[in-house]
Amino acid sequence: MRIIADDKIPFLRGRMESVADVSYVSPDAITREMVKNADALIVRTRTRCGAELLQGSSVGLVATATIGMDHIDLGWCRDNGIAVRNAARCNAPGVAQYVWSVLLRNGFDPRKDTLGVVGYGNIGSIVADWGNRLGCRVLVCDPPRKRAGYSDVRYLSLSQVLNEADAVTFHTPLTRDCEDATFHLVGRRELDMLKRGAIVINAARGEVVDNAAWKLHLKEGKTKAIIDTWEWEPNIDLELMRLATVATPHIAGYSLEGKQRATRMAIEAVEEYFGVECDKSGLEGAYSGGDGISMERICASYNPFVDTDNLRRTPDDFEGLRGRYDYRREP
Repeated sequence: MRIIADDKIPFLRGRMESVADVSYVSPDAITREMVKNADALIVRTRTRCGAELLQGSSVGLVATATIGMDHIDLGWCRDNGIAVRNAARCNAPGVAQYVWSVLLRNGFDPRKDTLGVVGYGNIGSIVADWGNRLGCRVLVCDPPRKRAGYSDVRYLSLSQVLNEADAVTFHTPLTRDCEDATFHLVGRRELDMLKRGAIVINAARGEVVDNAAWKLHLKEGKTKAIIDTWEWEPNIDLELMRLATVATPHIAGYSLEGKQRATRMAIEAVEEYFGVECDKSGLEGAYSGGDGISMERICASYNPFVDTDNLRRTPDDFEGLRGRYDYRREP
């Protein structure tokens, strides 16, 4: 069995060699020729997996060490018999840590203010849960879940959330050409619905918010922007970066525990698909809840202004800042 793995995935080396020939390569080296005779790929968001890469290959499994799968052509893989597995929920507590840290350090008071959560899946539900534990009023928008009949929370429209919330955080997948497409879900019209002084956080996918419209809106000084995911990564808009209150290089989910969970889940996908057993010793288990979470613990665990300073000093090193990131511990 031959496996091609992204060499930036941490804690992976040496764990599958007893059952497979594993090649660790940089994302830009994962080419059609490289994967032609591979049985499985283990990737991140930087590797686009579809016909252009996989057509004519022997790949049977694509395991992504990420929650998001917008870099994978799921329909094409399904039609061509290629199994796809993601690392659902792996870094959700790390993103919740990021969101709540930036909120608390930017004057948001969960005992008085209202948080809007757009996207109530693996990440958004944990962000909302931490808010509830901190005594915050949380508004939720998730049209697909509402239409599917979920009644776990009261689902509101996007306009209701934007109008009522003191801060809004986005945790949707990136989708296009569907009923609930999230590409440029937020543009100038939606930004103008916000309260003066509102905080907007994008730690989902850069294209969920129209960055050009966001830049024009921020120049008016009405709201604050917290940006971790950007359009055109790694070639981000430098003017938008300077206008943002917090600007980080797509590291919201970069906790030590989250990275270990992602690697473990990718290995488990290989084990399940091929019927083998690999070494998962020392890797973090599944998230078990937010017991004991507090404002003090969150603020002590992470300071987003350090990452902001680093990005502003060397914005051309966006990928390097991600690759060398010192994974933080979850609160």
